[in-house]
Formats: sequence, structure tokens, C-alpha cells
Amino acid sequence: MAAPDFPVIIVTGLSGAGKSTVLNVLEDLRYFTVDGLPASLAPQMVTILNREALSHYQGLVLGMDLRESNFVRNLEKSLERLQGMGVRPAVVFIEANAAVLNRRYATTRRPHPLESEGMGLEQALEQERLRLAPVRQTADLVVDTSNYSIHDLRRVIQKKWSSIQGRIRSLRINIVTFGFKYGVPADADLVFDLRFLPNPYFVPDLRPLSGLDEPVAKYVLEAGHGDAFLAKLMDFLHFLLPQYEAEGRYRLTIAIGCTGGRHRSVSVAEALLRALKKSDYAVSIEHRHMELG
Repeated sequence: MAAPDFPVIIVTGLSGAGKSTVLNVLEDLRYFTVDGLPASLAPQMVTILNREALSHYQGLVLGMDLRESNFVRNLEKSLERLQGMGVRPAVVFIEANAAVLNRRYATTRRPHPLESEGMGLEQALEQERLRLAPVRQTADLVVDTSNYSIHDLRRVIQKKWSSIQGRIRSLRINIVTFGFKYGVPADADLVFDLRFLPNPYFVPDLRPLSGLDEPVAKYVLEAGHGDAFLAKLMDFLHFLLPQYEAEGRYRLTIAIGCTGGRHRSVSVAEALLRALKKSDYAVSIEHRHMELG
């Protein structure tokens, strides 16, 4: 069973309003997403995909819509069952005005789910809005996407969901170490040059080691200005990273280089990794040239 502190989100709403985009945004926020799930299966899915199974995710997101017969009633029953299990899902309802939905369907040329019942598009849109009114009324978050681009919608969902869910770090950070003599990584967004720090390469006992070894890390961080640089870098990133998040950025590559990419860059990057993890960022690290340096 899902633990009470393990978020479960149900995303639903009007067809063509942007539900798939919202699911993608939440997936980028490190939620495990399942789309097209019949509402009646939500309790079973929550039981199967529990906190232990999804330990690397922020929570579980279930996307569902009106294509299931008796959708509204089945959703109500499932919400009742989930609450009985100690799980209180947050319901996010996505909508747009009729003119926008008509235009989107004209662009994609896909049929509306209710057109299979013999309705025209305008009637199908109206009926869907009426049938889903009870779900909209009880939703935790209603988002009207009429005036949003995909990028606008990403920012809105990140901001609004964070406001009701608590602190969520949407930005995924990849730290890459490299050697300047092998070239700067092409995928780098930020590049920092550490060639001003004392080089362990010229210390015979340290040369065969790498920045992963404690003696090298201690030398790099304490022998020169390594600690001071790291403190100033973290101060800079604490200002900068929230600005990227506010603009809807969800991936950032920080490249840290020294001459060969084996000692100085690796030591500082590992310290940066630990510091960013303490600030609840999702961080990965790659030592691209360590074995070459």
C-alpha cells in the first residue's frame, strides 16, 4: 500500500486541453506517470506501485479521461477506496475554452472520444464539459490552458503544483568533469575552469590517484582556494538555479574542467554533488576524462 506521505496525483480534464503535456511536466518533476488508466483500477495501481517500488520518484501520477464508461462514478468510488487505504490523491483538472479546443481538434484532425456516440465535435465538447463538471468542482487544482503555449503551461504547472505540494526540485542537474586538453563538453550549459587551483599532478604521491581519493580531494580543497571557490559557487548556484526553475527549465549540465580532468575537477565536482544533494536537487555526475588525464 502506498504510504500516506507518498503523493498520488490524478490528472484528468477536457480532451484536447493539454493533459498529456501536464503528464510530461510531472514526469520531468520525477513522478512516475501512467496514462490512459481506467478510473476503476486506480486503487490496484496504487497498491502495486507503492513507495518501495518507486523509491526513485517523487510520487505517482495517474492520467485518466472520459473514454471509460461511467468514468465519473468510477472515479468517485476509486477516490473513496483510496481514502480508505490512507491515500488522499490530489486531483488536477485541465480545461480550455470551446474555441481553443475546436481549433486544436481542427489542427490535429483527431476525433473527440464522444464523437463515437454519434455527436458532432461541438456537441461532444459541450457534453464532455457537462459530464465532467462534478470532477472539476472537487478538483484540488484547475488549470485553464486556453492562453498557454507548451512552455507557458510547463511553468504554470511547476509553479502551481509546487505551491500545493510543498518543495519540489524540478531541475535535474548533470555535473560533468572534463580535461581542457580533450575539449569542452558540447552539452555544457555552464562551464567552470579550475586550472587556477594547485595541481596534484605535480605532487608525486598524488599523481597516480584521482579526485575520488581523499588525499587528492583534501589537497585540492584545502591547499589553495578550493574551499572558497566551492562556497562562492554554491552561493551563485543558490541564486541561479531557482531562476532556471522559474523559467520552466528542467535539465542543466554543469561542466567543471581542469587540465586533464582527473584531479582538480573531479575533487570539486564531487564536493559540489554532495552540496547540491543537501539542497534537494536531483543530481547526477559523470567523470568524462578521468581515466584519460
